Amino acid sequence: MHKRSNQNVMAYSRRTDILFIVLTLMFSAAHGADVKANADEEGLDHVVAKLLAIRPGLPIESIYPAAVDGLYGVDFPDGTTMYVTADGAHMIVGDMYAIGDDLSNVTEQRRVVQRMTLMDQVALADMVIFPAKGERRAVVNIFTDVDCGYCRKLHNEIDQYAELGIEVRYLAYPREGLESDTASTMRSVWCSSDPSTAMTRAKNSQRIAQRECPTDPVDEQFALGQRLGVSGTPSIITDSGEMFPGYIPAPQLAQRLGLSL
Repeated sequence: MHKRSNQNVMAYSRRTDILFIVLTLMFSAAHGADVKANADEEGLDHVVAKLLAIRPGLPIESIYPAAVDGLYGVDFPDGTTMYVTADGAHMIVGDMYAIGDDLSNVTEQRRVVQRMTLMDQVALADMVIFPAKGERRAVVNIFTDVDCGYCRKLHNEIDQYAELGIEVRYLAYPREGLESDTASTMRSVWCSSDPSTAMTRAKNSQRIAQRECPTDPVDEQFALGQRLGVSGTPSIITDSGEMFPGYIPAPQLAQRLGLSL
């Protein structure tokens, strides 16, 4: 799966911010932070105040009591989740698992719901859709890049997905950024009078007419992909909110979707 060229810079910046938060929280806790950990509302206010005090512009998307008493989950716009103790003394970045008869990824369960909610808000008219042939048995939303090798490999098998009853709905994710030549090509695809044909031509390195239109959704979909944690293309999101990164051959994808071959 291909990565955006500036991904390492973004990841380094994010790690730096997180490290700064860790050190500051530990320093504050060592100097007598006092909070009633059993009061959720007070705990939430305390954690928010702590985070914003050390990073006023920190883009906190949501904060909530976690499954563990005295621990709060903090979601960020890029899909990162961290957990902070109510006293501000410790934090964890990563996924939380519940231990029962098997391991259950509590963090991923929350992401699944978020993905379903956010994808439901995308208008079908803003996607480039390749419908299933015959009965539609499944739908996948795919963040794609017309110059990505594995995106092209997937698209070369678009008829196979269709034959298996899988409808493919493309969303734009130019991995080189919104000012790239790829982004310009993808705007032309979405602004075409026949986006499906334009998509196929673009992924086959064939020329398409350069177009601009005020309603192209490329910027919006790129931002959505970042919010959902997309870091490369193709990224497949099922209608049940699961995310599969990378190219998956049609028969294997059908199996993952629970479709009989």
